[in-house]
Amino acid sequence: MKALLWFVLVVAVLFNVSTSFAFDGVQQVLFSVGSGVVVLGSAVGLFLMRTKRA
Repeated sequence: MKALLWFVLVVAVLFNVSTSFAFDGVQQVLFSVGSGVVVLGSAVGLFLMRTKRA
């Protein structure tokens, strides 16, 4: 599960960066916000799945 979350995180970040080059205006904002939500969701998932160290 962690590997899938890492993959989703990396792909979403790359997609978010590329939206500024590929799209313009409202379309760019919508794609950027959508991929930002995916980034935050996968980051929170990874944070909650971390192992506690003593």
